[in-house]
Amino acid sequence: MPDLLWDDVRNLFDPDLMGALPDVSVAGASDGDWQAVFDLVRSSGWAWEYSAGGVVGPLPSAAEVLSRPADAETVDLRVRPVPEVLVVFRPMSAEDVDFDVDLRELRGQEGVDVLCAFIAAVGRRLGKPVVMTAEGDRANPVLGFDPAVGRVVLMADPRLG
Repeated sequence: MPDLLWDDVRNLFDPDLMGALPDVSVAGASDGDWQAVFDLVRSSGWAWEYSAGGVVGPLPSAAEVLSRPADAETVDLRVRPVPEVLVVFRPMSAEDVDFDVDLRELRGQEGVDVLCAFIAAVGRRLGKPVVMTAEGDRANPVLGFDPAVGRVVLMADPRLG
């Protein structure tokens, strides 16, 4: 059975309500958590591409990425859990594992299932909550992985708007 049903959460997948790129994050993270995410990406079978300043290269260790100078070029880890869906990690701080998804790519029950599976994979690997908020509204989670129940759950009224 799916973690969430499209008919129940369609508003949370509406780019006009949530912003096209809602924020997904794991608070209270560490270098080790970032390394666990990098290891998950490498071992998952997902397509991925790492770039620093737009230059594609091999995925270094999390410690190497996170120790870059503050004025260094932007780093992106672009992951495709399925060919039609792009997830972009931007490792800027050890304290938060942050990534974006494009809601325009997540339509219907299939999109909900892809997002829930991805969020759950990250949450299970880290053993920590993973929350999604509207773009720019990090204080109000709408859904997320709850490690106590082992699945993605609603964290807000899906009738928002």
